[in-house]
Amino acid sequence: MKRLRIGVVDLVTKGPTRSLYARVMNANSASIMPQVVAAWCRAAGHEVTFVCYTGFEDLTAELPRDVDLVFIGAFTEAAMLAYALSNLFRSRGAVTVLGGPHARCYPEDAVRYFDYVLGFTDRELIRDVLSDCSPHQPVGLAMSAASQPKELASVRERWPFIEATLRKAPVIKGVPMLASLGCPYTCSFCIDSTVPYQPLDFEALQEDIRFLCTKLKRPMIAWHDPNFGIRFDETMDAIEAASPPRGIEFGAESSLSILAPARVQRLRRNGCLAILPGVESWYDLGNKSKTGSHKGIDKVRQVSEQVNSILSEVPYVQTNFVLGLDGDSGAEPFELTKKFIDLTPGAFPGYSLLSAFGRAAPLNLDLQRQHRVLPFPFHFLDNNRAMNVKPKNYSWPEIYDHVIDLTKYTFAWPRIARRFRANRGMLTRWMNVVRAISSEGFGRIRYYTEVRRRLDRDRPFRRFFEQETTELPEFYRAQVERDLGPFWEWLPAGALTHDENAYLAAEGRAAATPGAVPLTPIHPPSLRAGAQRS
Repeated sequence: MKRLRIGVVDLVTKGPTRSLYARVMNANSASIMPQVVAAWCRAAGHEVTFVCYTGFEDLTAELPRDVDLVFIGAFTEAAMLAYALSNLFRSRGAVTVLGGPHARCYPEDAVRYFDYVLGFTDRELIRDVLSDCSPHQPVGLAMSAASQPKELASVRERWPFIEATLRKAPVIKGVPMLASLGCPYTCSFCIDSTVPYQPLDFEALQEDIRFLCTKLKRPMIAWHDPNFGIRFDETMDAIEAASPPRGIEFGAESSLSILAPARVQRLRRNGCLAILPGVESWYDLGNKSKTGSHKGIDKVRQVSEQVNSILSEVPYVQTNFVLGLDGDSGAEPFELTKKFIDLTPGAFPGYSLLSAFGRAAPLNLDLQRQHRVLPFPFHFLDNNRAMNVKPKNYSWPEIYDHVIDLTKYTFAWPRIARRFRANRGMLTRWMNVVRAISSEGFGRIRYYTEVRRRLDRDRPFRRFFEQETTELPEFYRAQVERDLGPFWEWLPAGALTHDENAYLAAEGRAAATPGAVPLTPIHPPSLRAGAQRS
C-alpha cells in the first residue's frame, strides 16, 4: 500500500460562532472516533493532518491541503458543512469519507456527496478504505463493520490530536474517553437504543489514565459513554487502580437508576465533578430513573429528591428532558418541569425538542409511516433549532407556546440567581450563568419567539410546518448561507433537501427483495432526543 497524505476533520460545530458558551466548551466537545481514525492511519504509516473545527478558527486556512484522502466526522447539524467540504476536496482530486452520527443516520443521502460513508467503524474497515482509496461517483459506497470495534486507539496513540485540540480550550480542558459502547436501555428515540452494551478493556482504560497523568497535572476526562458506569464497580476499580484519590476529574452521562447514594459518594471520591442523567419524561422511561410506575408529580418529587442528594456530593448536575414526546399532552408536562426546577434549584435542565434523525432509532420508522417527519435541512437538526416531528397532541403554535414559556421560566433572572446560590464552586456557578445568558438560554428564547411569530404571520412558513408544501422557507435558507460563509458556494446542488422518509423507503425495498440485507450504518456516542451521541 502506498503512503497516503490523509486529512482528518472533526466538525464540532456547523459554522463560525462567537457564543461565549461555545468559546468555553466547543473544544471539549471534540469526538473520539476522528482521533482514533487519525491514530490508526498514522500507525499504518500514512501522513496525517488533523483538524478539530470549533467555530473559532479560520477553517479555510486550517483545512489540510494536497491530500489524497479526507475523513470528515460530523453530527447531522454539521452535514451541510461536511457536504460542502467534500465537494471542495473532491474538486482538488481527493477521495472523501464521512463518518460519525450523520453517516449512521442518513447514509442514503450522504452517499450522494462522499466516496465512502462509514457505519460501525473498526480498524479493519479503515484498512479496507485505505487499500481501495478510489473515487466512487456519482454514488459512494456505504460500508459498515459487523459490530462496534472491540478496541480503540489508546490515549497515548491519540495524544498528538488530543493535545492540539486542548490548546483551543481556554478554561476547561476535557479529554474524551470511553469505558463502554452501546447502552442497556431501549429508549425508543435514542441512537444507542439498538446497540448492544459493550464494556471496553479495563486494563487498557487504566493504561490510558496512567498515561494522561504523565501529561497533565490533574486530567479532566469527558466520558463519552452513552451510559457511564453500567459496570460500576469494575469501572471504579479501574479508575482507582490507575490514579491516586482525586488524581483525575471527570464528567459523564449516566442514568439515575445506577446513581445510588453509595455509588455517588464513590464517584465523588474518584473526582466526579459533573453528572448528566436523563429524566426525559414525567410519564415514561421509569427504568432509567428507577421511578418504576411513578408518573407525573410523584415522579417529579422522587427525581428531585435524588438529584438534590447527588448535588450534595457532585457539584454539577444537568438533567436532560425531551419536549414533545407522544406521551405528553396539554400544559401539565411543562408545568411539572417548572415544579422540578423549583424543587431542584441547583440542577441545570437541558431541553431537547423531539427529533427524528433518519435511521437513529426504531421509533423513526413509525413516525415516517405516520407521515410526521418534516424535511428540515440537516443544518437545523441539533435537537433545538427545529423540531422535525409533527407533535401528536399539540398544534405547532401550542408546542412553541409551551416551549417558550418553559424556557423563559427556566432562564428568568430569579431562577438564574437561585441556581447560582444553590451551586458550589465558582466555576460551576458561572458556567450555569454563561449557559443561561448565552445561546442556550436567552438565545433560544429569541429564536423560538421568532419561529412562533412566523407561525402566525408568515403563511409559506406555516404551510411548510403543516406539510402542505416542501418548499423551504427563506428564513431557513438564509441561515444556512450565512453560517456556511465562504463554503456556501461549495454546497452541492440539491444538498439543502433530502428525503425525510428514506429510512422507510430503504426498509421497504429490502423487504421486497428476497435475501437483501438492509443498510447498516454507525456508532458514536450523544445529545438527546431522537438522539445523536457525540
